[in-house]
Amino acid sequence: MTQTILFDPLLPWPVLAGLAALVLASIVLAIWRRLPGWGLRGLAALCLLGALTGPLSQSEDRAPLSDIVLVAVDNSASQQLSDRQAQMAEARAGLERQLNARPNTETRWITVEDSPGDGGTTLMQRLSQALADEPQGRVAGIIALSDGQVHDTEQPIDLPAPMHLLMTGREGDWDRRLILRNAPAFAIIGEPITLTLRIEDQGTPPPDQRQAPLEISIDGGPPQRFNLPLGVDFDLPLTLPHGGRNVIRFATPEIPGELTDRNNAALVQINGVRDRLRVLLVSGEPHAGGRTWRNLLKSDSSVDLVHFTILRPPEKQDGVPVDELSLIAFPTRELFLEKIDDFDLIIFDRYKRRGILPAIYLDNVANYVEQGGAVLIAAGPDFASADSIYRSPLARVLPAAPTARVLEQAYRPKVTELGHRHPVTAGLEPPGKENQPHWGSWLRQIEVAAPQGHVLMQGVETRPLLVLNRVAAGRVALLASDHAWLWSRGYQGGGPQLELLRRLAHWMMKEPELEEEMLWAEVTGQTMQVFRRRMSGTASALTVTAPDGSETSLQMQQRAPGLWEVSYTGAEPGLYRLSEGAVDTVVGLGPAAPREFQQTIATADLLAPVLAPLRGGAMALEDGLPRLREVSAGRPASGRGWIGLTPRAAYETRSVSQTTLLPAWLGLLLAAGLIIAGWLREGRR
Repeated sequence: MTQTILFDPLLPWPVLAGLAALVLASIVLAIWRRLPGWGLRGLAALCLLGALTGPLSQSEDRAPLSDIVLVAVDNSASQQLSDRQAQMAEARAGLERQLNARPNTETRWITVEDSPGDGGTTLMQRLSQALADEPQGRVAGIIALSDGQVHDTEQPIDLPAPMHLLMTGREGDWDRRLILRNAPAFAIIGEPITLTLRIEDQGTPPPDQRQAPLEISIDGGPPQRFNLPLGVDFDLPLTLPHGGRNVIRFATPEIPGELTDRNNAALVQINGVRDRLRVLLVSGEPHAGGRTWRNLLKSDSSVDLVHFTILRPPEKQDGVPVDELSLIAFPTRELFLEKIDDFDLIIFDRYKRRGILPAIYLDNVANYVEQGGAVLIAAGPDFASADSIYRSPLARVLPAAPTARVLEQAYRPKVTELGHRHPVTAGLEPPGKENQPHWGSWLRQIEVAAPQGHVLMQGVETRPLLVLNRVAAGRVALLASDHAWLWSRGYQGGGPQLELLRRLAHWMMKEPELEEEMLWAEVTGQTMQVFRRRMSGTASALTVTAPDGSETSLQMQQRAPGLWEVSYTGAEPGLYRLSEGAVDTVVGLGPAAPREFQQTIATADLLAPVLAPLRGGAMALEDGLPRLREVSAGRPASGRGWIGLTPRAAYETRSVSQTTLLPAWLGLLLAAGLIIAGWLREGRR
């Protein structure tokens, strides 16, 4: 039971203060004038003032509350190194005994795990969440069992009591790590990029360590080996071998005695892109479709387009003097003999033999295809004529032969069953709706026979319309119509003309995402979504080889025609090899350098700014578990072999009762009695 004197004034305190000053002045005046009875009258005034203040006696029934001690246990990845788990288990058991022996104490155990997304150890965030759930007036102290490698110390936190760090780890710990800097997400194929590498030792490494071996492998291939000096930044020039994703692994072997080899390797995935795609477009004559090709290729900023349109064929005789023509001469020798290898794609748009390109030039174009180049034929009536480009040395690489028939009738292009699997036409026409007209008609088709390769689209009476084929190291395509431009004009509703031609052109230029037989993965954290595209048959089981060599077999599910997928979550970061049938690839899971293993040596420096304001301490568990001691608020909270907790003496008020010390009637009665006594004294005088 606690007694407290309170006041409940009947008048505002400023009014009472004024009355008190008036009474005091009156008493002083009476003393100065030596008036009899001044003492009795002063007491009467004090009784009246006391009654006006409303004095109360308050009694509280209080129940004491226990102190709360928060203990944060760091269970992040860096705490699994060496014997830190054993250190922490022993410290936890000893700390639990001391806290249980302390009277009137409750313990809140907080487990700190690795934060998602490679965020590291977020100890301050977990403590902020725990403190928000506890009354601040009862927290007597905060203890952290950790190696001190905390990654959110910049987060502001208001500690109501001293915080202490009981640090795991050993004084002789050391570790070697590989640091990779300046790793771009994209790089140009054929041009070197510079990566900055550094191998450094932390802690107390063995003496006479000056160099470390380095292994570099691309897409899981045979490694290249170098020796790098320790503690020095090294600029490494690197050229990507192919387009698309290049998975590059840098590693230095584990040395006996170091804490971990998890930071001895780094993975980086760089997408190889072409600097500029050079396209040569040769239009045999001006027509509406020629502008379609030009607009398509000019709209892509990564494409350098060289476009020639034959406006004045050799057989044209109109009598205009040559010196008055403002036409550019067609540089046939330069383009088709000297610089043909500079182009990634050559398009012949309604081109026919007119003597402009001799047979030797067209033979060189065929050689260009066989050596890895690409040629696309956009055929018009010229392809079916006697002057067809097919009737030249180029015929040996073309995917189909003309029959000399030109079909002048309306038809709706359709995607074939194979076309629904091929990346060039997949998704353009929803499967199962071939009989429902939803594309505009084309009005002309060149009949071709004996198609080789893949027929992706068909026209009049299922005749081949779009044929793709691979010839040696190169690629060829034949579009047996010059009316694709009708879709861009919205004729009868139009169609996906822009997307079709864009995909077709980029497949010809060997864009990796448009390959027919392909296995790839999309990575999110430690989970990858694996996709397999096949042009025939069904996908077999996917084999996943983990960094430790273990294999997992997964059954893939069909997502679309020719496309299968499956999800897989890796147990650890590193390089994973995927294989299905004859196709394989590699993919990296996890960050290039996990944050938990960037710094592995135990330290108190990171938490020092957090511990200092309330004078908490940092103790190494290697030196033994410190004792718990009670300290007053504001006093040093740690010393040699001990850490302090601040008793809070918190309580809970169960009931409150109030009693009036001087009722108004009693104050009035006392004041009246004293006034009468003073009056009698004056009368006797």
